Amino acid sequence: MSAEMQAFFFYLPSCTFFVGTQQNFKTYFMRNVFLICGLVLIFSCKNEKDKDGSVSSNAISTKVKSHSLSLGKDLSSVNGIRQEYQLVNSQLSEKKLDSVGFKYECDEISGNVVYYSENGTLKVVKHFQADSHFSSTDHYFVNDGKPYFIFKDETVWSFDGGTADKPETKDDVTQQRFYIVDGKSIQCLEKKYTLKSNSTSNPKSENVPNKEMKNCSITTLQKSFDLLMKNINRRDGGNCL
Repeated sequence: MSAEMQAFFFYLPSCTFFVGTQQNFKTYFMRNVFLICGLVLIFSCKNEKDKDGSVSSNAISTKVKSHSLSLGKDLSSVNGIRQEYQLVNSQLSEKKLDSVGFKYECDEISGNVVYYSENGTLKVVKHFQADSHFSSTDHYFVNDGKPYFIFKDETVWSFDGGTADKPETKDDVTQQRFYIVDGKSIQCLEKKYTLKSNSTSNPKSENVPNKEMKNCSITTLQKSFDLLMKNINRRDGGNCL
């Protein structure tokens, strides 16, 4: 009860004491009854209004919170995949991910595999292998145990003139990018360029344009990824995968 209503009921007995006649008492009493009813109605409406306002505020807050929780990574489009890849790749570059792995030897090929994770969740699998004239690094960016983006970087080097004492070499570089949704590639890009040891103006990867690949199959890469996942608990060296 508000302070105004408490004051009203406090003074009500004093007022009735000064009423002179029964008729005046009835009139005075009826007025007070109507006044009390009016006050009760006013405060009831105010309480309902406050209650409605509180409910509306809670509904908006819940809706915003629910909407915020539903926001997440979009791995169903090339742009969404690219954004997630850039985010994880920055974590990789800044060494913010945990890593475990192993090395192996297979015939004339040396290789190593590294599994990168965040809070126990696998994020990236890196596979490097090389022989005397060839090297390849595959990065599998993973969500829920499946790759959504694969970056393949291959280099083949050979002699390119010079002398026996000072030979010159060149690196033929091929980079491929595979964007994957539900186990199927939705876009495959490739760039090729050459780096020469005697050149002072070798191209930079970021300045070489990508081209759409004619063969956009990830069958071979998927098999390689499955093999790497079978060896995820391997820590010692040894022979082939």
